Amino acid sequence: MIRGTVDETPSNAGRGGSGRARPLRVLLIAYEFPPSPSPQSLRWAYLGNRLAEMGHEIHVLAPDIGGSMEGLPEAGPGVHVHRTWPGPIRALLGFLARRRPAASVVAAAGTVTSASGSGETTAGLDLPPTAEPPRLNWKGRLLEHLQDASSWLLFPDLRGEWERPARKALHRLLDEVQPDVVVSSHEPATTLRLGLEAKRRGFRWVADLGDPVLAGYTPRRWRGRAASLEAAVVREADHVLVTAVQALELFRERYGSVARATVVTQGFDEQFAGAGARISAPDPAAPLELLYAGSFYSFRHPQALVEAVLAVPGIRLNIASGNVPEWLAAAARKHAMQVRLLGRVPHRRLLALQREVHVLVNLANADPSQVPGKFYEYLGAGRPVLHVLAGAGLDATGVLVGQLGRGWACGGERESIAAELARIADRHRRGELSVGLDLEPGPVAPWSWTASARTAAVALRDVVASA
Repeated sequence: MIRGTVDETPSNAGRGGSGRARPLRVLLIAYEFPPSPSPQSLRWAYLGNRLAEMGHEIHVLAPDIGGSMEGLPEAGPGVHVHRTWPGPIRALLGFLARRRPAASVVAAAGTVTSASGSGETTAGLDLPPTAEPPRLNWKGRLLEHLQDASSWLLFPDLRGEWERPARKALHRLLDEVQPDVVVSSHEPATTLRLGLEAKRRGFRWVADLGDPVLAGYTPRRWRGRAASLEAAVVREADHVLVTAVQALELFRERYGSVARATVVTQGFDEQFAGAGARISAPDPAAPLELLYAGSFYSFRHPQALVEAVLAVPGIRLNIASGNVPEWLAAAARKHAMQVRLLGRVPHRRLLALQREVHVLVNLANADPSQVPGKFYEYLGAGRPVLHVLAGAGLDATGVLVGQLGRGWACGGERESIAAELARIADRHRRGELSVGLDLEPGPVAPWSWTASARTAAVALRDVVASA
């Protein structure tokens, strides 16, 4: 695993290179890139901007998927985004999204809208209104069925339809840009197949494996192709980036060795770290405000957490997510004072919201090689983190929370979560919520986006210098 520095003496960059060690000309292949709000999109929006601030020239090959840029980091100077047609189905979805009027997301400061529509004032907090999951009309349901059907035919899913137009654009950009190094941002696996194409043309290639290609959630019909592609990536890439040490260990178990690899974690935006969080004095009559931000999957399920919240008086769980299951929406309607759905909160607003609540909740993935990107955002928020484990024993995230003194970890069963929540609520009522914790920005600086970009830059320079 690469750590530290590399020789920055100019070297022959080979075909596609400029012969310079610095600055680098980088071509990033990224399906997930703003206006997509996904974790991988945010990863390269931040890394790309930080690398450009270091003086590197960043070109991005991305699909034109449409959507709002509200709250998302804009491409800064030195980042050149080349949009291409995403394919017929995604183009249609983008067209419909642009026709749909934008909905207001954030309520006025200090106002919380209950499920019944009435307003209640929560001193010191600036919470968005409640938001029911969107209900699709017949056209929406038809498009949803169309997406599902396409995902049965396209590898790895609907996003695979971008491969043909992206391949054509890739060859044009390789000729025009002549990058020092090409980076594939996975997921989807489509970007890795394009990266292999660049490698065949003689360009240096770095594969950023945000998640394993062959994961627990990979559909059975695609497991063979996913395994074959993942093996080819590990074998052919000049360098592999992973987001967690556990992912690197997984690849070593599967392939024996991964000679050239670097851990580049997700990060947090430093401009939201450092200043004190906006938390009012403890009020015995006010609830302890929890926030969970992120998506729900079969490998990250909220039921035990919700049941625990309902079992402990004086606690309210705010959920900022765009993919809430129906049973959870029903629970929020029934228990509006204990569970609040905020819908999809724009990224920048969400960063601020993370600093305004009392405790941030992180649900571990069932796969230990995956660490939710929101956890790193939490580190920069300056608020205590409750990490809910997925299995038996303390995972690496729970260990880190304890080592940093950033919060607490508990088992994933309802009883364990409820016991921990009761203890935290009692600390809150006594005005001792942060006692014994270290919520300062200094200890978590190694997980900022700037720190992650510096680590990525070392890996990219190493690839160019070793050619």
